[in-house]
Amino acid sequence: MCNQESKIPNPQSIDRRSFLLAAGGVALSQILVGCGTSNQTQLHIQLLKGSIPGQIVPQFRQSLQQQVQLNFAPVEQIEDLFKQLQAWEDTSKPTSQGFWNRFIPFMRSGSSSASRSQAAVASDLVTLGDYWLKAAIKQKLIQPLEEVKQLKHWSALDQRWQQLVMRDDQGNLDPQGNVWAAPYRWGSTVIIYHREKLQSLGWTPQDWSDLWRDGLQQRISLLNQSREVIGLVLKKLGKSYNTENIQTIPDLENELRALNKQVKLYSSQNYLEPLIIGDTWLAVGWSSDIIPVLSRYPQFAAVIPKSGTAIWADLWVCPTKVKKETFLSQWIDFCWQPDIAKQISVITRSNSPISPHVDLSNLQEPFRSLLQSNSQVLENSEFLGSLPPSAIQEYESLFAKIKQG
Repeated sequence: MCNQESKIPNPQSIDRRSFLLAAGGVALSQILVGCGTSNQTQLHIQLLKGSIPGQIVPQFRQSLQQQVQLNFAPVEQIEDLFKQLQAWEDTSKPTSQGFWNRFIPFMRSGSSSASRSQAAVASDLVTLGDYWLKAAIKQKLIQPLEEVKQLKHWSALDQRWQQLVMRDDQGNLDPQGNVWAAPYRWGSTVIIYHREKLQSLGWTPQDWSDLWRDGLQQRISLLNQSREVIGLVLKKLGKSYNTENIQTIPDLENELRALNKQVKLYSSQNYLEPLIIGDTWLAVGWSSDIIPVLSRYPQFAAVIPKSGTAIWADLWVCPTKVKKETFLSQWIDFCWQPDIAKQISVITRSNSPISPHVDLSNLQEPFRSLLQSNSQVLENSEFLGSLPPSAIQEYESLFAKIKQG
């Protein structure tokens, strides 16, 4: 007989946001697959590796009123999931890295291609990052999830999250638009620093402006992302991460040049290593990378800049050619149940859009302060929106110019 609940392995590989794997994320392709005949009802989900705790899948199975074959296929990178959506929509369309891929936050250099064996058949649901949502809608890679509005827990979503996924057919934010996605976890860009080194300077960081302080020359590692680096400077100047005409911002280039003197390394993959070995004293990075490091290295602390920061979100989307079934909506609503949302938040070390005030008293600091964001800080924070190609080119050109010194 087939074992309905295969044991969840605990892989050790590390990739984008993959420190979470040790916390029990769904880890191997097509685990926890129910047994049954070929005509049995099935639910196929491709998800970002480590973004869903493995232990909630049996709980979902038990909540169903009938036998369903569950196929969960974790994928290493959001980039690959977006490419897979392109392949499902048009198998003749090349899925090599294109214009959209170059400016996506969290993207690793190199590419681990999505499973070729699954290219011909679309999954019922796929993880997609919020930054990709506009492109997915505009390219007609996904379909609306209007039935989501009828789910029990839709009303429990903060208005911020409802607004994020309501778009017109070009992917632009529209309060009267369709619901195109369902958020299930989120995180932010934060500052991590060496406690003793910064205390020896007589202060600890609280906001972006601290990155320009004396004593940090060649002691900072930053993400190699124009939107993130220029964005934090814009935030310091009281502007938005999503400013389009950056050439009109006084002092922006001068501020960037001053910050560049503080920077030892720009990297989106290895920005934490110099901090760990002592080459840098402070780094800026993504909360899902940083929180696991805090648990291993007590000499570090982290803070969300009080003037606000950049936010990312993982969303469920439905590929265009998929016939939407009842179990698709049931899975989304299951992820939004308060107790399940708390498990996703605590185990994957991320925030929950459904439970902003979950009790995290069982977590030690500094995790708790990063997962229980101050409401005012959150109000001042922003998603990295899609900018016009001309604006993106301006960001890239200025960033390259600054790094050249």
